[in-house]
Amino acid sequence: MTLKESALVAPDTAPLPQPAEEPHRATAWPVARTTAAEAGAAARAGRLGQGARGPLDVPLDVPLGAALGRVLAGPLLALTDLPSFDTSAMDGWAVAGAGPWTVREEGAVLAGHAPDAVLADGEAVRIATGARVPAGTTAVIRTEHSRTEHSRTEPSRTERGDGAPGPLLYALREVRARQDIRPRGQECRTGDQLLPAGSAVTPAVLGLAAAAGYDALPVLPRPRVEILVLGDELLTAGLPHEGLIRDALGPMLGPWLEALGAEVLATRRIGDDAEELYAAVTGSTADLLITTGGTAAGPVDHLHRVLDAAGATLLVDGVKVRPGHPMLLARLSGEDSRHLVGLPGNPLAAVSGLLTLAEPLLAALTGGAREPHRAPGVPVQDEVQGHPHDTRLVPVVRRADGAVPLHYNGPAMLRGIAAADGLAVVPPGGARPGQALEILGLPWPTAAGDVPAEGVCFT
Repeated sequence: MTLKESALVAPDTAPLPQPAEEPHRATAWPVARTTAAEAGAAARAGRLGQGARGPLDVPLDVPLGAALGRVLAGPLLALTDLPSFDTSAMDGWAVAGAGPWTVREEGAVLAGHAPDAVLADGEAVRIATGARVPAGTTAVIRTEHSRTEHSRTEPSRTERGDGAPGPLLYALREVRARQDIRPRGQECRTGDQLLPAGSAVTPAVLGLAAAAGYDALPVLPRPRVEILVLGDELLTAGLPHEGLIRDALGPMLGPWLEALGAEVLATRRIGDDAEELYAAVTGSTADLLITTGGTAAGPVDHLHRVLDAAGATLLVDGVKVRPGHPMLLARLSGEDSRHLVGLPGNPLAAVSGLLTLAEPLLAALTGGAREPHRAPGVPVQDEVQGHPHDTRLVPVVRRADGAVPLHYNGPAMLRGIAAADGLAVVPPGGARPGQALEILGLPWPTAAGDVPAEGVCFT
């Protein structure tokens, strides 16, 4: 069905119908974030409750090298004991029985090599950290806690036959049974649950999985996202000219959403054309559609009318936050629980929409493993001007003694957020110096506490 067939617009000769005049009912910022999270959770629970096996529910086996940032589809069970055998915790000597011990002359026992023979009582052999202890070993003595002594009456190696006694090893401290030996299964036994399903795969998880015997991990597919960048005024290359500006959101949103755990199917650019937008919205198979611009009531802001024609349900229509007031969240029609987040066209306002609506929704779609990045209770160093009625999101740099607000925080500006490591949540009316504010973190590593780069401007 086309846009005209949906009765959204009349034939080309007729003007677009205007929505009835009524007060705009924006949602409070905390409520909007909660609504987005609940929408994602409901979409996921609805599929699971119906026994459906949609694209987000079918596990994928992904090699360890490609699993970073994914979410475990099932519990991580140990495939082996850890350690898999008794190992030495230190460089030193493996000894058997009570000392002093006769040092065996064969080479040291090294990691990755099986010991050649059983230690008899009164014998010692060199051993490296991580090496398998020889059978018969009763303890490991650290090198620095021992000394060796050659007897004056001891024959030379050439004078004595094979098997003749070697130097003697003495302990400089009391030797306890099994000291500095890592016993088999100390960390886990085969079949133990190491992590529950839904855990995020971090670098540490990759190391644990490799140690536990995994070559690949069963992970959940990433939520599929499609980005629609709207506007006739946008350039993809070159300098702005004659009323045209560069598209800043197209290059920014894809990597940002991937950092939030999404699989970005495509970034499409659509002009100010209601028919084309309607076709893109109704034809997409993505779990989440992200649009930029068109959320207000301007002459070419078609998104509300397109959503109405597509049978969507508005869950959030405007948020009491600056920048980003005209953002929206809609549940698209159909049984597959897909959603659309409409971001404002101004770049920092779009970032506000990402953190307010897209991030909590994506976190819930992945089973809650990716909690939105936030740090409560960070004192702000300077006074921050607030909006009389709405929450403000202000780029900040975090230092050891608090958060420093950055300048260039207007809705169309990216200079502030590019130097920031978070956004402070400023309540209506503003914040005084020293007031503790929630900080929304960014989904990538930041040098929190470092001195900002030269040229960064503070409020």
